[in-house]
Amino acid sequence: MINIKSLFTPVRSMDSDAVKQYMAEHKEGSYTILDVRQPREYEKDHISGAKLTPLPVLGDEIHQLDPGKPIIVYCAIGGRSRAAAQFLSGAGFKEIYNLSGGIKAWNGATAKGPVELNMELVRGDETPLEIIRLAYAMEMALERFYARLNSRTKDPQLSDFYSKLEGAERGHKKSLFRLLREVDPQAKDVEAFEAGIQSQTMEGGFDAVSFLEENEPYLKTVPDALSLALMLESQALDLYLRFSDRVSDPLSKNALYKIADEEKSHLSVVAKMLEKHI
Repeated sequence: MINIKSLFTPVRSMDSDAVKQYMAEHKEGSYTILDVRQPREYEKDHISGAKLTPLPVLGDEIHQLDPGKPIIVYCAIGGRSRAAAQFLSGAGFKEIYNLSGGIKAWNGATAKGPVELNMELVRGDETPLEIIRLAYAMEMALERFYARLNSRTKDPQLSDFYSKLEGAERGHKKSLFRLLREVDPQAKDVEAFEAGIQSQTMEGGFDAVSFLEENEPYLKTVPDALSLALMLESQALDLYLRFSDRVSDPLSKNALYKIADEEKSHLSVVAKMLEKHI
């Protein structure tokens, strides 16, 4: 239960741009984004990687938060998050920020779906090698998805854009293989590694075949394709960070944080491209 005295504790606020800059400048795993809304609100849209702890149960679940990490709290418009931030500050958490205006003032990409969405993809006891293999499989599936879109369009502008997205996914795979070499120095043959991977599940947890069937009719312009890519990257970042809450091995968590940082960088690039085109 929240102590009413704690609601008078002063807290610092950040606007949307300041939070985006903070997230860009700090590595995943070094801070917490806390959503204190209700599950149905979180499911509709949330900041990628946000931890859901509704305000009414925050007092009971405070032990699940790391007091050593900075926490950025948000809700719909800023009222509940301010109360949560004041409570956490009063409870001894040292670095707490309230997102001014809540998610309605947020001008960045968001993810959708409940906390448990696609969590069946991990058991919780994965080794770093298993985590990297899973991420690599999803990167491969997304690269093939963009290749299929590229082969089916007659628009040269769209084709050029899909080629760039394919290249970005190849870059992600190279980063993952470097991470794999850190975990397993004996891994030297990329082709042999890829040959053992079969997956239709793309980043974000989407099935490539059904997703293509559902969305291809709406991809008529570069801004359409950019919006799709932005959504996929947002969902991917969100999924990797939800995975990090599930896995128990510290090295596996660290691998997921590194993968998430890579996704965060790509998300920023796609968002800037979309802003330019729109």
